[in-house]
Amino acid sequence: MKVHVMTGGTPLRDFAQLARDAADAGFAGLVITESGRTAYLSTAVAAVADVDLDLATGVAVAFPRSPMVTAATAWELAQASGGRFRLGLGTQVRAHIERRYSSPFDHPGPRLREYVEAVKACFAGFRGEGLDYRGEFYQHTLLPAMWSPGPIEFPDPPVDIAAVNPWMLRMAGAVADGVHVHPLNSPTYHEATLLPNLRARRGGESLEDFTVFVPVFTAAGDTAEERARWRETTRTMVGFYGSTPNYAFVFDQIGKPGTTEALRAAQKAGDMAGMNAVIDDEILDNFVVEGTWAEMPDRIAARMDPLRGTNVAPVLYHAGMTYRRDPETFANFGRLAAALRDR
Repeated sequence: MKVHVMTGGTPLRDFAQLARDAADAGFAGLVITESGRTAYLSTAVAAVADVDLDLATGVAVAFPRSPMVTAATAWELAQASGGRFRLGLGTQVRAHIERRYSSPFDHPGPRLREYVEAVKACFAGFRGEGLDYRGEFYQHTLLPAMWSPGPIEFPDPPVDIAAVNPWMLRMAGAVADGVHVHPLNSPTYHEATLLPNLRARRGGESLEDFTVFVPVFTAAGDTAEERARWRETTRTMVGFYGSTPNYAFVFDQIGKPGTTEALRAAQKAGDMAGMNAVIDDEILDNFVVEGTWAEMPDRIAARMDPLRGTNVAPVLYHAGMTYRRDPETFANFGRLAAALRDR
């Protein structure tokens, strides 16, 4: 089980050291997020840092970039990293795509499906095959030799997508090589939504080669005070993510309908404490893995057990938060990752 650390907005000049420290700590890879900072530049720094880490964008925003631009960037990162790069893509939400990036968003699911197909068509073009991709949203029909990066000595980088709802999961199973599960995930979601929909579009084929990145909220610590602090951090994150209407069904699945509506009401009122209050302990326990540091390997392994038929890759969501401010806890997260590597 390859355990990754989710990175935040680390300045580029510091990213190589983060990669080296993550490898030394025991992590198998980095999931590099994109928010205020671009995922690709950070990945490039890590790729040339000469460390033994898998690297994945988790996730880069797709639509503001041409599939050709994304494919060419991924191609270079695959080569620079020695074949250890995975391209993770996501749609973001309409407001950000249209108002922040000034890009089209309509029909995000079909558009992302075409995007993945177009990127893979570009990969084939780089290897010398004819480029003739014609879709509803994207068309790529020209690739003169002088404008192609040419073949590389490594396989095409795998392409993963972020998916939450059943349609997107079925699409991921059909055209992608892996999926980035949303941080708001529970064992019920894994069994009721994630696995059935991935399998539905794989035609009964094995999922052993299909990578499932699963963010894990942890409340780890050897004292009740430590664990309580991380529970409260997780409570805030569950409330933040859970206020999005598209994720309301995740609460319905655990028998807590109306949770998203209550969160949105508190959010509109500017009542952050009220949002935390909505996420009571019964709800929180569905989304957090809690225990002492010694207990955590078994508890995370048990959490991942239903996903054993896939190439499951746990992502320790909170670990990246501790890198600068709490090196001791970051080291504990690394030891946890190393302990899970042979599970």
